[in-house]
Amino acid sequence: MAPSSTPISEAKPAALAQPLGPLPDWYPDWAEKLANLYFSGTTCVFVLHGNVHDLVHLPDGDENCYCGLVDFLVSQVFGRWDVVLGYDLSRGLRALAGDNPERLRAMSQFLVSRWGEPVTWPRDPDKVLLGLDAFIERNLLEEPTNRKSVAAIFDYAQFLIPTSDLDSLAQGRASRLVRFLAWAQNPLIKRVNTAFVLIVDKLIELNERLLQSPHVATIEIPLPNAIEREQYLPIAAGGDVARVADFTTSQLAQISNGLTLTNLNVVLSQAARDKTRLDGGSFRQLKKSMIERQCQGLVEIIEPKHTLELVVGLDAAKERLQQDAGWISEGRLDSAPMGYLICGPVGTGKTFLAECYAGSIGIPCVVLRNFRSKYVGETEGNLELVLGVLRSLGPVVVIVDEADASLGNRQASGDSGTSARVFSMIASQMGDTRFRGQIIWMLLTSRPDLLPIDLKRQGRAEVHIPLFYPTNTNDISQMLRMMAKKNKVQLTDDAIPTVDPSRRLSGADLESVVIGGRRTALADKRDAVSRADLEQSLTEFIPSAQGLEKELQELAAVLECTQRSFLTAEWQEKISQSGGRSALQERMVAIRQLLEGDS
Repeated sequence: MAPSSTPISEAKPAALAQPLGPLPDWYPDWAEKLANLYFSGTTCVFVLHGNVHDLVHLPDGDENCYCGLVDFLVSQVFGRWDVVLGYDLSRGLRALAGDNPERLRAMSQFLVSRWGEPVTWPRDPDKVLLGLDAFIERNLLEEPTNRKSVAAIFDYAQFLIPTSDLDSLAQGRASRLVRFLAWAQNPLIKRVNTAFVLIVDKLIELNERLLQSPHVATIEIPLPNAIEREQYLPIAAGGDVARVADFTTSQLAQISNGLTLTNLNVVLSQAARDKTRLDGGSFRQLKKSMIERQCQGLVEIIEPKHTLELVVGLDAAKERLQQDAGWISEGRLDSAPMGYLICGPVGTGKTFLAECYAGSIGIPCVVLRNFRSKYVGETEGNLELVLGVLRSLGPVVVIVDEADASLGNRQASGDSGTSARVFSMIASQMGDTRFRGQIIWMLLTSRPDLLPIDLKRQGRAEVHIPLFYPTNTNDISQMLRMMAKKNKVQLTDDAIPTVDPSRRLSGADLESVVIGGRRTALADKRDAVSRADLEQSLTEFIPSAQGLEKELQELAAVLECTQRSFLTAEWQEKISQSGGRSALQERMVAIRQLLEGDS
């Protein structure tokens, strides 16, 4: 419900002018930006995107009230304008006056005198825009004293002028695009009381030719911050947060990052209705499901159950990661890297290492799912949605598996430039130092040589950690114990056998051996796995063929490494020899040529 207080935004007079007074402190940043751009006279067409379907705060005396975005625009941003029109493809054209019946009556009388009864108003978008254009031209010709201030709000504008190629535009949508561009560029419209607001979920879904116009302003509405969530929580909880949750209002505001006010209302209202209390576990599960639904299933949130203590070997890499994790936990974000590149042959535990790192910091871990789509613009829209949530969710570890395949590059072709745009969006976010220590990128790949150098440079995925198969019996024994602990497999005291390192078993292989030993014990109706069980599993186990592919992956990891101590003693020696690095590069090129020849 909108408050009855006097709207703060006045229509400007016929000549370009400044606002009648300063904007109030409670005004949202995005609305303040819109007002300043409008009064500057640089634009009259605004595109609002992002969290556009959430609640907006507007105080009413000592009370806090909330309403939808369109109601906020009508009652506050254009609160004293003569005519405010709304249009979407479902409801057609209509007058908007919020909860002010007198204002609606005055608008309706004026519009009926121009267009007739509302039931006769056109619903077809082309006819609506044509009629609105004629209405605005007529208004421009009026004497300044008779000229009306007019605002037009287009909800779900992506369905009105969607992104498309020139062929699609030529089939009927071009006139709508040209109409908006003409309004945006018209200097007369900029000097009178006329504004157009387009509301879209994802900016990428709106036609790029409109967005690229210097006469059009795009404004993102972000997810609510901690202060805004804390302000809303008592209302969502029915007055007292402690009545429905095991947290104070401040605590709940901190741990609810990434949620919209609407989602918070659902969570707390449901708890109040069911007379259940939200503890740490139940709230995390609800938050996880809400954010995954908010991201339309494009991300999976993982709560790491392990820490770096469970990682075997890789002492130098572990030390570096533990040090970084400690600094981030202490809030020393300026010392944290923007991201990591974890590389190595298949089965070396890249995903496990990333999850353990997140567990050591004590923050959630987000795995990007396949956000690509066959529909034009939807891939970029999906990524835009995910990045918006990540920015509000931090601190968070973002895992991108198979990064060389999923992130694309600048030179990608054959998909109408989608891969290049995806690459640009990811690279831009990764390099945004405002989110250092808030969004920690972990790019995982067995072929780091295929990853664009733009993503691997300093300031993005700047720490490159190679992973290798265990090279001595002690590491293999420890890894078998850790795999048993990870999978909750009970071992007898002498269960760990001696394994020859020359078998070149990966961590994934050793995990399969442990699980095979458990199957043998269960078949014999025993809970604990014995040495004989593991030896039998080792004898039966046949690893995947080593081949040139794995050698290529290992060489690529060695050559990508950014710190010598991350390498094993064997690889450090090879790199240190005269011409050692060049020899490895030559061997890698030769293997690649052999593999390409076979294909």
